[in-house]
Amino acid sequence: MTTITRTAPAVAASARPGARAALSHTMTLAWRSLVQIKHNPMELLDLSVQPIMFLLLFTYVFGGAIAGSTGDYLQFALPGLVAQNMLFASMTTAVGLSTDIGKGVFDRLRSLPIARFAPLAGRIVADTLKQVWAFALFLGLGMVLGFRVHTGVAGVLGALALLLTFALAMSWTAVLVGVTASSQEKVQIMMFSLMMPITFTSNAFVATDTMPSWLQRWVEVNPVSHLADAVRGLLGGGPVAPDTTVSLLWAAGIAVVFAPLAVRAFRNRT
Repeated sequence: MTTITRTAPAVAASARPGARAALSHTMTLAWRSLVQIKHNPMELLDLSVQPIMFLLLFTYVFGGAIAGSTGDYLQFALPGLVAQNMLFASMTTAVGLSTDIGKGVFDRLRSLPIARFAPLAGRIVADTLKQVWAFALFLGLGMVLGFRVHTGVAGVLGALALLLTFALAMSWTAVLVGVTASSQEKVQIMMFSLMMPITFTSNAFVATDTMPSWLQRWVEVNPVSHLADAVRGLLGGGPVAPDTTVSLLWAAGIAVVFAPLAVRAFRNRT
């Protein structure tokens, strides 16, 4: 009698998810980060209190002294405040990453059959989308206080697109800090020490020609200055192309430098 032996087919090694699956994983995890706001409203409160506080303080405390009237200063300063808030909001990405890594969230996610980069990309996408809320809050409150948009819907959408592009580039800096610092306190100190000087040594709040000559040279090349001027042009009218181009070049340069460093640090940490 001949015995017929059936051999089970070898199980193929699990392949990496395709591009469509990886995108789906990223957006699912981004949604997870956004849904967390419902359970932790303080996360959205952080993005709400700071814009309101800075806008009111700078307009009514410094506006008269700097520009002669709060109305004139608001028209000048609101785009700069939006740019500053965008940079400071990147601290949310750094702190959130540090928290998730410390709690082992990324270790649990890596045990699932998902794209390896999806947890990191999901966090970045979610935090970038949160910037839309801060921008809308700034613009809405600013218009209540007297700020006027002279470029219509196209200008508003252009300003938002530019800010989100720059925020996405800056998020790689936040990722690098978030995965290399050993605690949330160190993350906040490092991010604050980085963002405070670069925003306050720009023309976001005061005109460049009011500063000492030695400082003006830095202000003229400071990426925050070009970003603030570009947003001013997009919202209030005036030259747009030069500062927008420089801002996009800065964003590309920041991403090219910090994205590989951040990804490498993330892989080593997780």
